[in-house]
Amino acid sequence: MVQDLLNATTLASIYVLFALGMSLVWGTIGILNFAHGSIFMFSAFIAYLVVQQIPLGMPAVIAIAMVSGALIAVAMQYLVFQPIMKKAKNPHAGELQLVIGGIGLSAIPISFAQRSTLSNPFGFSAGTFETQAYTIGGVIITNVMIIILIVGLGLGVGTALWIRNSKKGLALRALGVDPEVSAMMGIDRPKLALATMLYSGALAGLAGALLTYYFNSITSESGDTLLLKAFAIIILGGVGSIFGVILGSFILAFAEFAVLLYTNGSWVTAVSF
Repeated sequence: MVQDLLNATTLASIYVLFALGMSLVWGTIGILNFAHGSIFMFSAFIAYLVVQQIPLGMPAVIAIAMVSGALIAVAMQYLVFQPIMKKAKNPHAGELQLVIGGIGLSAIPISFAQRSTLSNPFGFSAGTFETQAYTIGGVIITNVMIIILIVGLGLGVGTALWIRNSKKGLALRALGVDPEVSAMMGIDRPKLALATMLYSGALAGLAGALLTYYFNSITSESGDTLLLKAFAIIILGGVGSIFGVILGSFILAFAEFAVLLYTNGSWVTAVSF
C-alpha cells in the first residue's frame, strides 16, 4: 500500500508539471492549447534524437527538452495563436479558432514522430542516467522518483507562491480577470502572453523528459493521453488556480492507482472523467 502511495505521488508530480503550464495559459491569456500534449511529446522526442547522436547526461537531456518545449510554444504563439487573436471579430469566435488551430498544430509533431519511430516507443539510452533503487522499510524508491518529486512539487508550489505574491504574478492574474482593464493599467499583454507560453512550453518539455526517464519510454500518442487527464485536473482544480492544479493532480493520480489496485486496470483512463 505504501509503495502504491509513493508511485501515485510520483505520477501526480508529473501531472502537476504538465497541467500547470496548460492551466496558466488558459487561465491568464485565454488560450485553450490543444497542442500542449504535442509539445510535451515532441520536446522529449527532440532530446531523444540528440541523445542518439551525442552521449549526454540527464541534466543536458532535460535542458534540451525544456528549451525545445519553450521554443515550440513561443513559435506557436507568434505564428498561430497571436494572429488568430488579432483577426478574431469577437472573443467567442477567437476562442473557437484557437481551439481549432491548436488541434491542427498538434497533428504535425505527432505525425513526424510516428513516421520517424514507426509508431514504436522511444526513450533515452541507459547511458544518459544510471537509475539507482533504494529500499526503505520495504518501500522501493529510485533516484528518478526522488528527482520527479522534488522538481514537480517544488515548481508547483513555487509557481503558486510567485503568482500570488509577486508583481508580475499579480499582473498575470489581472490579465486573466479582465484583459481590457489590465491593458488600461499599463500591463503589457503581448509580453506577458509570450512569457507565459515560454514557461508553459518549458514545463511541458520538462514533464516529457521526466516521464520518459520514469517509464523508460513514451510513444507519439503519450501527449494526447496526458492532455485529456490535464483537462480533468484543471476543471477539478479550477482554471488558472495553481494550488487547484496540484490538488487535482493528486486526486487523479490516487484515483487511478485505486482503480489499478482494485480492478484489472481497464477503467484507469475512464476515471479521469
